[in-house]
Amino acid sequence: MSDNAIRVRDLTKTFGGKTQLFGRASHEVRALTKVSVDLKQGETLAVVGESGSGKSTLARILVGLETPTSGTIEIAGQSADDLRKQGPKAFGRTVQYVFQETVASLNPRKTIAQILETPLSLLAGHAAPERKSRMRELMQAVDMPEDALDRYPHEMSGGQAQRMAIARALAAEPDILILDEPVSALDVSVQAQVLLLLQRLKDELGLSYLFISHDLAVVEAIADRVAVMHFGEIVELEEAGRLFREPVHPYTQKLLQSAPRIAR
Repeated sequence: MSDNAIRVRDLTKTFGGKTQLFGRASHEVRALTKVSVDLKQGETLAVVGESGSGKSTLARILVGLETPTSGTIEIAGQSADDLRKQGPKAFGRTVQYVFQETVASLNPRKTIAQILETPLSLLAGHAAPERKSRMRELMQAVDMPEDALDRYPHEMSGGQAQRMAIARALAAEPDILILDEPVSALDVSVQAQVLLLLQRLKDELGLSYLFISHDLAVVEAIADRVAVMHFGEIVELEEAGRLFREPVHPYTQKLLQSAPRIAR
């Protein structure tokens, strides 16, 4: 069995460049250029970079929200295309996405219980009696009271909504979570709580995380390894402690110089 939860090779994504009305070609923008990276089983790999660096495009391609122009992706030892051909259940039980816009990603017309019921039923395959007990377990796992199941997303704080988004992802019982700026909208104290929650869940459930962020202080607190992206390319990939101590690429050095650091 592969030691990699995700294996990406020579991934390229180009937007535009197609002939449009009256024969005019739209401007071609290359979001990713031959990106190769591995997410090892049980690790947290952070992908960092400024806005427009391509990190969110990479995340969206990995979960099938964007189609790559070229390159290969393996998820849990299988081709991503082959995994998707097995159906939503096979893919959803392998990898889940936690969106950057947490509240917007939760259906405002449904209670948390109704939101959780869909992945519990369609992806995890739990029957109705099992779903109720599983919901209670999920609330406990993300440190939320059971009565939160009866609330609507707009009735929750940002931190609570983020916990619900994590619970929804966990409801599918995946092995891999792709987290796109999961704490960027939260204040510092709530960020710390969510990061501790994510670390605990990773240890307890044996999860692998691809953690997208522009916040180096957050990355330093949670990541095992860090991939630095710049203009659609990975310019440096290193164990987190070493990268923060001895950055090699000039772009990484500039990022670190301009970012606040966690006191040791």
